[in-house]
Amino acid sequence: MPVQASYMFVIFIWSTTPLGIVWSSESMPPTLSVFIRMSIALVLAAFVVSLSNIRVPWHKRACTLYTYSALGIFGGMLMSYMAAQTVPSGVISLIFGMAPIISGLLAQRLLGEARFTAIKFVSLGLSLIGLYLICAAQIQTLNLPPKGLLYVFCAVCSFSLSGVMIKRVKLAIHPMATTFGALVFVTPLFALFWYLIDGEFNPEIWSERSMWATVYLGIFGSLLGFLAYFHVLQKLSASTVALSTLITPAFAVGLGAWLNNETITVTLIVGAVTVLLSLALFIFGDQWLVGKAKCAD
Repeated sequence: MPVQASYMFVIFIWSTTPLGIVWSSESMPPTLSVFIRMSIALVLAAFVVSLSNIRVPWHKRACTLYTYSALGIFGGMLMSYMAAQTVPSGVISLIFGMAPIISGLLAQRLLGEARFTAIKFVSLGLSLIGLYLICAAQIQTLNLPPKGLLYVFCAVCSFSLSGVMIKRVKLAIHPMATTFGALVFVTPLFALFWYLIDGEFNPEIWSERSMWATVYLGIFGSLLGFLAYFHVLQKLSASTVALSTLITPAFAVGLGAWLNNETITVTLIVGAVTVLLSLALFIFGDQWLVGKAKCAD
């Protein structure tokens, strides 16, 4: 697949995933919904690995990589599904847009990366203001419980921490091997959590929309989306890939309003614009300053 097509595919998947999560868990328990999603992805990944003769290593370093990946999937997905009971899909996507900034903070501690520059601290402050406005719009205007918003923030932190920890494992293997290994580790966790927390299986009450959304997320969101993302990472610059975090929240908010009748308030729009501006400043601010300084010379 051409890299341009992979890039557009990643944006499409990330834009539709929050809405898919909301729909898939509207008539079935969220713990069961995410477990079925991961099971579908695991079966398909095993099928692809066996047909393609992709080598999946199981030595200590590889298992460490799979563990870090699985923990990010488990925490990120589980909290997102719990949040989807009350939080609109567009808001989930907006808060997830803060992942690059949270990852940057964690990377300073865990990877020894350089401290934030002044402009990155400004972007961090802006993102917190935007997050406050988004949360205020949900709690005050729409009268939604703050617990769901806390779930989303925990999901973003889990996802970001996993990405940083993965960078500590120096291992070059096929992206499908990483995907399959992570699914092998994480799917039993979802099964156990569903059994202990809920344990009920009542397909007669599931809506058709929930079932199709779960299948969609299993095939596209959890398998093909990962492959396209890894392909993009290998072929495009980091700044180009980072643009997706600016594009997908806007699409997700629009899709939620169009297809799921989610309310968009003025406060939410202001908060969303503030978060997106902070991300743009975080990703491109230093480059802009360097370019401006060169032009001045």
